[in-house]
Amino acid sequence: MNFFNLNLVKIENMNISLDQAEKVIAGAKEKAEELNINLNIAVVDTGTNLVAFVRMDEAFLGAADIAIKKAKTSKLFDKNTGQLGALSQPGGPLYNIEHSNGGLITFPGGIPIKNNDGNIIGAIGVSGSTVENDHEVALAGVNAV
Repeated sequence: MNFFNLNLVKIENMNISLDQAEKVIAGAKEKAEELNINLNIAVVDTGTNLVAFVRMDEAFLGAADIAIKKAKTSKLFDKNTGQLGALSQPGGPLYNIEHSNGGLITFPGGIPIKNNDGNIIGAIGVSGSTVENDHEVALAGVNAV
């Protein structure tokens, strides 16, 4: 029995696969199309490494970086970015947290992705519309896996 192979299998089960990430993207994209909006959609693994990304036609170019940062922020803290935003307001316990980790995004549109066992395996970040639409589309992506 090879000890190293056992560890790799365990790590793989705790990270979102490309197949899962593509399903997340497809679910989010379908919701964006239903809402008639063009968005940037990013999926990261547990190490905040980009696994999948799509910039829909005519989506704001500047929102691409925001989508990726929303996904990373969500995974780094294992929370919806909107929840972090509520805590990072002036006087809040996480005030100025967005200046850490090379820049975070603390408004809605980033959501952790869990596997069937309830373990966080990655996160989605969506940007390019209102924060309400970004969150709704991100949630559709999460629900697609």
